[in-house]
Amino acid sequence: MEEFVNWLNGILWSTPVIYICLGVGLLFSILTRFLQVRHIKDMVQLMFKGKSSEAGVSSFQALSLALSGRVGTGNIAGTATAIAMGGPGAVFWMWTIAFIGAGSAFVESTLGQIYKVKQDGVYRGGPAYYIEKGIGIKWFAVVFAVAALLAMSLLMPGIQSNSIALGMENAFGISPTITGAVLVVFLGLIIFGGVKRIATVAQYAVPFMAIGYILVALVIIGMNITEIPSVFALIFSSAFGADSMFGGIIGSAIAWGVKRGIYSNEAGQGTGPHAAAAAEVSHPAKQGLVQAFSVYIDTLFVCSATAFMILFTSSFNVVGPDGSTHIVENLAGVEPGPGYTQAAVESAIPGFGAGFVAISLLFFAFTTIMAYYYIAETNIAYLTRGKNSKPAMFILKLVILAATFYGAVRTASLAWALGDVGLGLMVWLNLIAILLLAKPALIALKDYEEQKKQGLDPVFNSIKLGIKNAEYWEQEYKVGKDKEVS
Repeated sequence: MEEFVNWLNGILWSTPVIYICLGVGLLFSILTRFLQVRHIKDMVQLMFKGKSSEAGVSSFQALSLALSGRVGTGNIAGTATAIAMGGPGAVFWMWTIAFIGAGSAFVESTLGQIYKVKQDGVYRGGPAYYIEKGIGIKWFAVVFAVAALLAMSLLMPGIQSNSIALGMENAFGISPTITGAVLVVFLGLIIFGGVKRIATVAQYAVPFMAIGYILVALVIIGMNITEIPSVFALIFSSAFGADSMFGGIIGSAIAWGVKRGIYSNEAGQGTGPHAAAAAEVSHPAKQGLVQAFSVYIDTLFVCSATAFMILFTSSFNVVGPDGSTHIVENLAGVEPGPGYTQAAVESAIPGFGAGFVAISLLFFAFTTIMAYYYIAETNIAYLTRGKNSKPAMFILKLVILAATFYGAVRTASLAWALGDVGLGLMVWLNLIAILLLAKPALIALKDYEEQKKQGLDPVFNSIKLGIKNAEYWEQEYKVGKDKEVS
């Protein structure tokens, strides 16, 4: 099975696909005139504006829900793996895909808001919805919904629970079976409580875990402050093959940096729009900007914290072009992943590293599984519209709980390979969709900017802008006009 999965990954993550991901992000950055720079102030301000409603969550809750999906084991294990396979230069390419990926994140999340619907009393949206309503190809939408359901419920939870189990076993000697059982109990308590409970847990857990992790990284950087120039020089020289030691693996640096960067920040993957659509906002571009900033938080802050801890303490190995021998071997016998980060923290703060990374992984990965469930639930809701979805939702809960437990006790290599398949399927389908649907998102951005110039709090009018099938906004617009008339 592992051979088949690796073969499939070779197709889904071939070199052309890597460059397509970079190209799409760059295209959207150009088309939006690099909104990730121009609107940085708005991004920060909008995070804390808006309130939740009976149907939707606040902008901050939607951000936290999206971040709980973005900030996961990829920030710790994924970053370490990128360095192991692509050298220090992979970090630069993770930064690159985050910066230009913010453009993709804006487009997909704005589309999620434009084409959202109010279903069973709550807002629902995401690629399946905007593919059907915006492109008008229902079979394509169904294919994405099935792929997302498969990825989020079966293929990707195992990566998160596997990393938690490994971290707990390394730090505290806890059996993966026990860890898996405890995860299932707590996850069940949350997901059986519905979307609002997931968003509530996320809004408190995500800021706490991210801030604590970054603070420890800053302590380690501070302890090695004289190494800052040399570490940055190493990253940049390795990224472009200028470093004599890592010059032979520049292709691996780009490939692993982009792949692990996308896995971590999820820009263009199609996960972010699900959370974005749940937000209660007056204009789709508002949540699009908030979600663009979440890419920065994930990669430029949290992934960089991991990378700096590893590189400042030289707690890493690097595999050579043949894929077996090491160019650098500072940690004999340590597999790429959480072990690098544990070694880094341990070398700076003895007796603290293993436990700290294990607890960080627990928070990061557990909240990610919560987000996976929400995304899977949304796609179940799409597939069962107009029908009784309760049996399907119940089965979904059981499936994701089983996948979480199974992931905790299986091998790490297979867990990551399966996760890469799930990610690859979603990336392929979603990139095609947002390339075909960029126009409505760009129209929304222009409308937002024009209203801001007039000193207004932007309000979206899909009919006036000529955007068709924006069901929710058309209804809200009509209700608003009727109130004005009366």
